[in-house]
Amino acid sequence: MRATAAPEEGNRVRLSVEVDEAEIDKALDEVMRRLSREVRVPGFRPGKVPRRVIEARMGGAEAVRSEALREALPDFYTLAVTDTELDPIAPPTIDITGGEESGPVTFDAVVEVRPLVGIAGYQGLQVTLPGVEVPEDEVQSQIDRLRATSGELVEVDRPARAGDQVTIDIHGSSVDDGASDEGTVPALSDDALRAEDFLYEVGSGGVVPELDEELVGVTVGDEVTFESTLEAIDRTVTFRVQVKEVKELVLPEVTDEWVAEASEFETVEELTDDIATRLRQLRVVQAQMALQERALDALVELVTEDVPEVLVAEELSERIHDLNHRLEHQKISLAQFLALSGREEQDLLDELQASALRGVKADLALRALVEAEQIEVTEEELDAEFAAMSERLDMDAEQVREQLDRAGRLPAVRSDQRKAKALRWLLDNVELVDEEGNPISRDDLRSDQGEEDSE
Repeated sequence: MRATAAPEEGNRVRLSVEVDEAEIDKALDEVMRRLSREVRVPGFRPGKVPRRVIEARMGGAEAVRSEALREALPDFYTLAVTDTELDPIAPPTIDITGGEESGPVTFDAVVEVRPLVGIAGYQGLQVTLPGVEVPEDEVQSQIDRLRATSGELVEVDRPARAGDQVTIDIHGSSVDDGASDEGTVPALSDDALRAEDFLYEVGSGGVVPELDEELVGVTVGDEVTFESTLEAIDRTVTFRVQVKEVKELVLPEVTDEWVAEASEFETVEELTDDIATRLRQLRVVQAQMALQERALDALVELVTEDVPEVLVAEELSERIHDLNHRLEHQKISLAQFLALSGREEQDLLDELQASALRGVKADLALRALVEAEQIEVTEEELDAEFAAMSERLDMDAEQVREQLDRAGRLPAVRSDQRKAKALRWLLDNVELVDEEGNPISRDDLRSDQGEEDSE
């Protein structure tokens, strides 16, 4: 079999294929063997029906040949795609151009292929990342949280302020406590929103926003009254609050003695260093995650061409399938998921559509980077991938390779590996700066940097 490829308009390619007569004869023999087993003819056992009888039953030798071509052409097309290293993204249109009745067969297959997009400027991309150095106030904030666990509430003789703990009596009553009509929200009972000796942190937003506003500046003995609309019951409620105590959380002094008692460390320096190290490690992980996402976003921004709708539709279908699979695994219906996330179905579809478009552009951009940088995958790298797949599938690596080969998936595996290497190239070559535009060293993004510094 011989195949040549020539470009056509609209991101299509015309495959011209010639199949030798011997290969057609093999296809005919295979069809005859199948029909011999399937055709029931009185006086002949299944599998023993003569060829001339089968041809007569099928309408002649031409009809049998036509059936053989119908079955064999998809396989010949697949071989031609592999030989010419095309990357089809849609089913082909196949026309037989010769040999329908006898001899070698020729056919043309016009197919849409994956486009090669432009990524002009990819060598000068800049990515802004969150800084990895930890400000002193963040370390102090963590220390204060630890201090709060061993703090002491002390009554104070001053107006309340945010962060204070106040003891209050609170009573809420509906503005309209009359009898409700059928189909409306019932009126609140007298005890529905009542609490005595209620300890509340000013500024916590634990009841209604207006409560925090009213409590700032009150002193013991004050009484405040205000209204608030409770959306859950669609009612306006009048709150009356009596202030009985104002307490301040007094934090312990940061000393070696307190550190030894409140933590596994012996000194303030040890505690401070540990908190700083942990916060830095967290920032490094966040920066690493941001690097991959933002570098890929920057590369995607370079793709200005319209991408084939068939690719977006396929990607969207996969994302919808994955979502349904996750919901099924969690035993949640789509309606429940939408209710929990507060979205309409169309909003969700729009999000998935945008995500699918971005995914397709990212894939095409990485493929373009592969070509631009002439990135290849060695046989050793492929063998390593097959070994990793064999561990996941609990199979021999050679078996994995043979199955992928039979399924025609080896080119896809090689392509995925090339894209992975392209992504690593991108991450290694984009310029890194922080929010202020200062350069970031890649050494600072090593997750073990904090451990090395501590050593």
